[in-house]
Amino acid sequence: MSEPLLSLRNLTKVFGGLVAVDNVSLDVMPGEVVGLLGDNGAGKSTLIRCVSGVHPPEEGEIVFDGRRTHFTTPMDARSAGIETIYQDLALANNLDVGANIFLGREVKKKRFGGIVQTLDDKLMLRESSKTLDSLQIRFPTLTQPIEKLSGGQRQAVAIARAVYWDAKLMIMDEPTNNLGVPEQHKVLELIRTLRDRGVPVILITHILPDAFAVTDRVIVMHRGRKVAEKATAQTNAEELVQYMVGAREEAAA
Repeated sequence: MSEPLLSLRNLTKVFGGLVAVDNVSLDVMPGEVVGLLGDNGAGKSTLIRCVSGVHPPEEGEIVFDGRRTHFTTPMDARSAGIETIYQDLALANNLDVGANIFLGREVKKKRFGGIVQTLDDKLMLRESSKTLDSLQIRFPTLTQPIEKLSGGQRQAVAIARAVYWDAKLMIMDEPTNNLGVPEQHKVLELIRTLRDRGVPVILITHILPDAFAVTDRVIVMHRGRKVAEKATAQTNAEELVQYMVGAREEAAA
């Protein structure tokens, strides 16, 4: 059996007198989709922000890709191969698809003997087009500003950016929120594509049909604590809701 790509042990995060994440341990294996479930305030997003370098945990250990790590910034986590797609997507609305996929990592070309450097827009668009094609994502044009795209298309751009930069682990925070049904299905299809490529995904969601559609395993949090961990095929919506509202808890969790 392969080793976990990500392993959290006894992670704890405190804000003032509030324990937002309370002694949480979990593993993510290569090539699996793990659902992180819970109601608002359960601690899901805070836990992920500890993993992705936004919040330093007070206690606990993070092991990623076989190494004990301590990410001090989100860029540290991205450089290690952890790509996090938050609900706001962190896209620049006034820029086109290529510029967003290369945002913060722009390719420049030298002119006049290296005295002047300009953005290589053609190369970035060409590379972006190849990545989108590999994910079977089709846009009429890649040169219109991101603000002109639909919510599902924006999600696709954010996913394509992570794929282009060789993400080892993808974390997605409520990716189907506020999307129409066809766009929800497309995002879930992209998650399956990532799994097929061997890229594990942590899917933060409160939408149980999404969790049952794509996850291999689900972890439920309630008031900062991990209260259940189940193989998706061995549980049901009624049971998960009981865990989510605090009516039930696994002793092993």
